Amino acid sequence: MSKNQQIQQRKDAAIARGMGNLYSAFVTKAKNAELWDAEGNRYIDFGTGIAVCNTGHSHPKIVAAVQKQVKNFSHTCFMVNPYEQGVELAEKLNALMPGDTPKKSIFVSTGAEAVENAVKIARAHTGRRGTIAFTGGFHGRTSLTMALTGKTAPYKHLFGPFPGDIYHAPFPMAIHGVSVEDSIHGIQTIFKTAIEARDVAAIIIEPVQGEGGFYAAPVELLQYLRELCDKEGIVLIIDEVQSGFGRTGTFFNSERAGIEADIMTMAKGIAGGYPLSAVVGKADIMDAPLPGGLGGTYGGSPVACAAALAVLDVIEEEKLVQRANEIGAQFEQRIQAVAKTYPSIVSDIRIHGAMIAMELVHDGDAHKPNTELTQKIIAGAQEAGLILLSCGYYANVIRFLPALTITDELIAEGFDKFDSMLAKLLG
Repeated sequence: MSKNQQIQQRKDAAIARGMGNLYSAFVTKAKNAELWDAEGNRYIDFGTGIAVCNTGHSHPKIVAAVQKQVKNFSHTCFMVNPYEQGVELAEKLNALMPGDTPKKSIFVSTGAEAVENAVKIARAHTGRRGTIAFTGGFHGRTSLTMALTGKTAPYKHLFGPFPGDIYHAPFPMAIHGVSVEDSIHGIQTIFKTAIEARDVAAIIIEPVQGEGGFYAAPVELLQYLRELCDKEGIVLIIDEVQSGFGRTGTFFNSERAGIEADIMTMAKGIAGGYPLSAVVGKADIMDAPLPGGLGGTYGGSPVACAAALAVLDVIEEEKLVQRANEIGAQFEQRIQAVAKTYPSIVSDIRIHGAMIAMELVHDGDAHKPNTELTQKIIAGAQEAGLILLSCGYYANVIRFLPALTITDELIAEGFDKFDSMLAKLLG
């Protein structure tokens, strides 16, 4: 039995099955866009811990910042004895969030916590109860964020009942026949049949859906939501947990729509792998909860704040926002070649900087998801020396989330491995 298999057996015996693992490659070392497992096998990482390590694994500047902070102190609780690193990070995130309105921030530890607190803030500000989300959206695994999430298995199955006053409108997906007009009609139908606009506290949307399949919200929809929320006094929450920090070729993806969110949630790429998330929003809205109504024991960890400050420096110094678009162009060229070679299995390619998706189908039909092939590709990736992820309603989308620091050579090598694996699977 291999070392990886031995550890997998121990993991299965010690950790609940609900916290499954995609690969039985137990990592012992990681550097930039490469991983090594317990047996010394090397992998090219096209997943980056689900868009967390935008700045690559173990970036020297982030490692140095963390080491320096740990030598000083690792925890005091920001709500007891705060520290300048948290204040400085808040100042920088307030300035980075699009829009001229004065901003304020809070820090928590996970994307789900950020979303949950964003909804709490919206309710406190408006005095209203309802929240509208979108089908296919993913916002977390807590009770409230599961209710917001617009995908059942595995996130909602077995876990109900969920909190009330949560409603879902259809998310536009052109290749599946869902238009912006359908989304707008869905929202208006909610207002007419389920909850009046004056009782809605917030509308929350991912500008690019993560688990939903990397479908981007059309600019037209984002601008409509901004106008609607202004008209009805609703708080517009933009969930940039997966799409933020340069991932899509702008610092935040919603910049492309030219709108200012009321509240924005941030996590994943914020701190280079250290647990940190943020809720950033218009100051008057953020100040609605009373002192003590927000926060948490570990929220705004000084170590994670030090890492996040280093992440912001790396993104700027290494021009990683621009690099995301260069990476996307290289992946597009390689994926288009796959589509040309196997036209019957690829229905759509979605490139948003370095947030990249290839949707797999049967017979070239977008309405015939090829979940089986997707599962085979994910399963075969470990043997090929790759880390890949899937997503989508039917888990038929291969998603590529390379580090923004990945080299051109590693992209080429990784896709050579992908092509060889695909040729083997398809004969």
